[in-house]
Amino acid sequence: NAVAAITGPLSPVADLRGPLRTIAPGMPPLWIDWDQLQAKVKVWWPLPRSVSLQAEGLNGQTDPQDDTDPMQLFSAGKAAGQLQPAGQDINYVGSFGDLEINADAIEGRVLPALDGTGDVTLKNGVALISAPPKSLRGQSIDITKLDLSSGTARITVSGPVSVDAEGLVDGDLMIKLKDPKAVAAILAGAVPEHKSEIEQGFAALAMLGKEPSMPLKIVKGKASLGFIPLGKIKPLE
Repeated sequence: NAVAAITGPLSPVADLRGPLRTIAPGMPPLWIDWDQLQAKVKVWWPLPRSVSLQAEGLNGQTDPQDDTDPMQLFSAGKAAGQLQPAGQDINYVGSFGDLEINADAIEGRVLPALDGTGDVTLKNGVALISAPPKSLRGQSIDITKLDLSSGTARITVSGPVSVDAEGLVDGDLMIKLKDPKAVAAILAGAVPEHKSEIEQGFAALAMLGKEPSMPLKIVKGKASLGFIPLGKIKPLE
């Protein structure tokens, strides 16, 4: 259901009914559903000035192409986002609350419910919308700010990330932590194979204060937070 006011014919508002089936490079088909989803568009040529979405009761699951059962991936109490052109790039600003990720969807890794905000720019995004790529390889983003929190723990990330021709991730990021001990407890659950290194490293970080900063380097898929190894990211398709 969509409406546009007489005084603002180029700014329609639509209430959307789900579910939505998504197909993206390097990812299996997904079903996304919601309790309520509203879209606002500022129409212009050749691209809209902005497209914004606001959802409640958002959830996603896999859409297997065989006889296997679908897997619940995530749910979020609320989420909002806005896309707008920035020259030849596309800028995204958004937020979510009460995001829960199914441990089975991330190889048994356990994460608590998360809140987050983000300001991210997709490089060369206008061309990618005109001709959607078949792969994530060769794409890059610039993270102005990505903020994740759970309870007293908070991680703020900024910096560029790219995927090379072989699917390997490179990143030169800066991480700011709030309550390092609480962050360490979350990371230890998410990366249990490096639990001892994480606990030892963050115990040292806690001595630097309640809000220390440190670099997160990803070189050819190998990630490390300062001197703390975080493992290897598999090549992306």
